[in-house]
This record gives sequence, structure tokens and C-alpha cells, in this order.
Amino acid sequence: MNGDLSAEAATQSETGVTQNGEILTVMEVARFLRVPKSTVYKLARIGQLPASKIGKHWRFLRRDIHDWMHSRSGKG
Repeated sequence: MNGDLSAEAATQSETGVTQNGEILTVMEVARFLRVPKSTVYKLARIGQLPASKIGKHWRFLRRDIHDWMHSRSGKG
């Protein structure tokens, strides 16, 4: 039984899926939003895009990006 849980946890770590949502890289967010990577870096740096910086690397939760897009859909 413990082996099953360990295997599941390892699979989640490898795929970037956690209880809080899928963790995305800058490249994945750029593809998801269909914008250049430089736009993702800029929006993350100025705090307009929900992100976390881990060392030199930006990381994003898919759910947060999705919510951010929906919150902006009503703006001109």
C-alpha cells in the first residue's frame, strides 16, 4: 500500500502536478497565452502575472493563470 502512494507521489512530482495545480514554466505559460516569452517574463517581473520566483526560475500555477485570464476578460 505504501509503495502505491510513493509511486503516485513520484509520478505527480515528475509531471508537475500537485494538489494545488499543475506547475508551469515560462515557456509553457507563453504557449498557453500565445505570447512571447519576453512578455511572460515582463508581466511576472512587474507583478501583473501571478508567479513565484524560485532562484532564477519563474514558476506558475495553471489554475492561477487561468483565473488571471478570466479576471481580465471583461477589461477592454
